[in-house]
Amino acid sequence: MVLDVTDATFQTEVVDRSATTPVVIDLWATWCGPCQTLGPILEKVVGETNGAVVLAKVDVDQNPGIAQAFRAQSIPAVFAMSGGQVVDGFIGAQPEHMVREFVAKLGPDPASEAVAQMIAAADRDGLHALLVTDPANEAAIVGLAELLVRSGETDEALALLARIPESDQTRRIAAMARLQTDPADDYDAVLSDLLDRVASDDEARQQFLDILELMGPDDPRTAGYRRQLTARLF
Repeated sequence: MVLDVTDATFQTEVVDRSATTPVVIDLWATWCGPCQTLGPILEKVVGETNGAVVLAKVDVDQNPGIAQAFRAQSIPAVFAMSGGQVVDGFIGAQPEHMVREFVAKLGPDPASEAVAQMIAAADRDGLHALLVTDPANEAAIVGLAELLVRSGETDEALALLARIPESDQTRRIAAMARLQTDPADDYDAVLSDLLDRVASDDEARQQFLDILELMGPDDPRTAGYRRQLTARLF
């Protein structure tokens, strides 16, 4: 997709759009020879992404506000925006292979897309096969571990998770594995009972922490229970 963007439409067409789709911004002018060379290359390469990346063309003579915002000292000047932030850029005309490398970094990663599709399809065999050739693939490990937990194979899931650094995702899935349950609507009775034992019972303390992990930080009860746990332990 190619958009002609103005000072008035920049916020909506570029900044807001970049929250969901990366945008390449081409600052150009009609009198600029290198711009005339680079423009068609950008349009061709971005067009080949089939909408995964958007090209926003800005005539700097007609839209000085955008040029000033980017502090462009010369043109053509090309910037990439994702999530409302400038993430990359270059100055001057570039050959097609360099433009392809620039745009490729913004589009979806085919390998990551394949992992996501396997997870969505609950393709355990595919994820197992992938981990034979790429044993450190964190997305595949996390996805497979969650599938294993949901089928009751908790020991294998925990062994998988131990292969990668701890994260919010791994802590949640490990908690599911140890509790052998999905998050419940109401853990209050269980947590209240566990509070009396957390100071002297390691297993009770771990169960308490796992339940809080499944409840998550957005649950209004979580912070209160963490304070109660701290009071019992210290």
